[in-house]
Amino acid sequence: MPSYSIGQAAELLAVSPETVRRWADGGHLAMARGSSGNRLIDGVSLAGFATERAAGLHTVPDGGALTSVRNAFAGIVTAVTMDDIVAQVEIQSGPHRLVSLISRESVEELGLEVGVLATARVKSTNVHIDRPGNQPRER
Repeated sequence: MPSYSIGQAAELLAVSPETVRRWADGGHLAMARGSSGNRLIDGVSLAGFATERAAGLHTVPDGGALTSVRNAFAGIVTAVTMDDIVAQVEIQSGPHRLVSLISRESVEELGLEVGVLATARVKSTNVHIDRPGNQPRER
C-alpha cells in the first residue's frame, strides 16, 4: 500500500504541511511512522479524504442544470480569443486551467468574457493517465 510524506500529501491536497498535520492529528487521515520515524499518510486514506474534500468544490455557481457529464470545473474566464468563426476560451478552476475551442456564436450567446463565471464540462472517451516513474508499484 503506498504512503506519502506530510509534504507530498500537502502538495496533492493543495494545502500547507501544517494543515495536513492537523488533519492527521484530528483523525481525518490515517498516519503511521515510517522506519526512519517520519510521519507517513496512508495512500488509501489520502485518496478517500481527497475525494470527500473535493465534493462540492466545483459546483455550478447558479445551482446548475441536470447533465450526464460528471467532470465539471466551475471557474472564472481568464481569456477569450476570437476570429470570424471559432473562439478559444480559458477558464481557471482552482489550480486547473482549462482551454476550449468553441464557436464564436456560442461565446456570444453565453456572454463569455474575461471575469465571467463559467463551468467547463469534460466528457471524453480518450482520457490519458500518467504515473510518476519513481513510485514503487505494489503487487
